[in-house]
Amino acid sequence: MKPAEPDARALAYRRRSRIPLMLLRAAVWAVGLGPLVWVGWRIAAGDLGANPIETGLHVSGRWALILLLLGLAVTPVRRLTGWSQVVKVRRTLGLFAFFYASLHLLVYLGLDQGLAWGFIVEDVLKRPFITVGMASFLLLVPLAVTSTRGWIRRLGRRWQTLHRLVYPAAALAVLHFYWKVKADTFWPLVAAGVLGVLLLARLPWRRWGGGWMGGQGSP
Repeated sequence: MKPAEPDARALAYRRRSRIPLMLLRAAVWAVGLGPLVWVGWRIAAGDLGANPIETGLHVSGRWALILLLLGLAVTPVRRLTGWSQVVKVRRTLGLFAFFYASLHLLVYLGLDQGLAWGFIVEDVLKRPFITVGMASFLLLVPLAVTSTRGWIRRLGRRWQTLHRLVYPAAALAVLHFYWKVKADTFWPLVAAGVLGVLLLARLPWRRWGGGWMGGQGSP
């Protein structure tokens, strides 16, 4: 007995349902690569401002935080809209956030401090905003490393627990931003408010299933 052939309408519906996800993925890649394109264009034009290193630090740091918050917004969006496919872009958002956080750190270590490790250690220990920024980055490292399907299988339920480190990592990143700007705290406070809303959105939901840089459930 031959298996029943798929209904033509069902196939057409599946094809149409993929379009929003394809557009969302394209948008995520555009957002993720956009800052690099902008910096590259500025470098080519010789117009990175009076302090190019400071510009590099600002662009990489702020986009790391923006993408981190976008990654955390995936689960609330899924719960509010019922569109489960949105979780498929969370890993990409998380890895872009880690990429910009790594770039931020490399600009600080290599260009700003010139790999002067003695000064770097002293900076990390004595300047609170650098201390919390470094702590935030270190919390993101295991999340990026274990974002693959292989690590999800190896760690099992422990993987979900591990990926909840994204919450303190995000909180420390916001604090790093706030302490860094000193006077003009408008955007750090906006970031803090967004993070607070995203965290509150999780309170009524008892079930946690999945991690940040992958998986199909929370965070």
